[in-house]
Amino acid sequence: MPLETATATAPAAPAAATRTEARERAARNRKLGVLGARAAVLAAFLGLWELCARTGVIDPFNFSQPSRIWDQIRQWVTHGTAQGSLGEQIGYTLYEALTGWVLGVVGGVLLGIALGRIRFLADVFGPYVKVLNAIPRIVLAPIFLIWFGLGPASKVASAVVLVFFPVFFNAFQGAREVDRNLVANARILGASNRKVTLQVVIPAATTWIFTSLHVSFGFALIGAIVGEYIGATKGLGLMVAAAQGTFNAAGVYAAMTILAVVALFTEGLLTFAEKRLFRWKPADAGDGR
Repeated sequence: MPLETATATAPAAPAAATRTEARERAARNRKLGVLGARAAVLAAFLGLWELCARTGVIDPFNFSQPSRIWDQIRQWVTHGTAQGSLGEQIGYTLYEALTGWVLGVVGGVLLGIALGRIRFLADVFGPYVKVLNAIPRIVLAPIFLIWFGLGPASKVASAVVLVFFPVFFNAFQGAREVDRNLVANARILGASNRKVTLQVVIPAATTWIFTSLHVSFGFALIGAIVGEYIGATKGLGLMVAAAQGTFNAAGVYAAMTILAVVALFTEGLLTFAEKRLFRWKPADAGDGR
């Protein structure tokens, strides 16, 4: 009887391995299909744009065309820009955006967790936070330019105010949504308020905080670019302003393309870091995996 049982269950392991390989193969095929579809959509869009510009359906002076944009990027890469090398302009903008993003994230997380944990502080500062959030923060860029000058400080300040509020509200909500049973159990085990915050509240709010990081870095780039557009000595925003001033549509689109590539690259890094930190999370039902 034991021999018959072993014989009957022997094929189970190969069958399970086959199903696992099939799922992995299907996931790879789906990923390749998505990438192929994205490339096809982009190629179709650029091809249609180029065709419309060459046939006169749209005015190439105002709308430019992909071939001219590519030529402009290649010229910047090989010969540099009027403000210096292209790498220097990208690095300058990235420095401003990253500095503002880090400061805004740190401030938003600390204040969000503090107000989420201490109701008295939330009651006192809540109305002021709401009033500041209601102000169109882009209009603060000229004020920062007056305060801090044409250097990177004014662009960092613009990035900070754009990043702070989405991170703050997510951290605040994450601190408020912590399971009360976890907090109660930690207190029963003798945890102090500090340990409850560091070991229970912050880990529980991490998912909320990471959700805001994806959006907030885009806001940091917007703050840096807007500040450079208004007044700067270097940066991608200044390149956009200079191209607009000379009616160089290809230059405007080229600078926007470079900015989009930078934003996608940083978004990819954030997504990679999030997946590494949250390996324990199950895949979303909508992923099809």
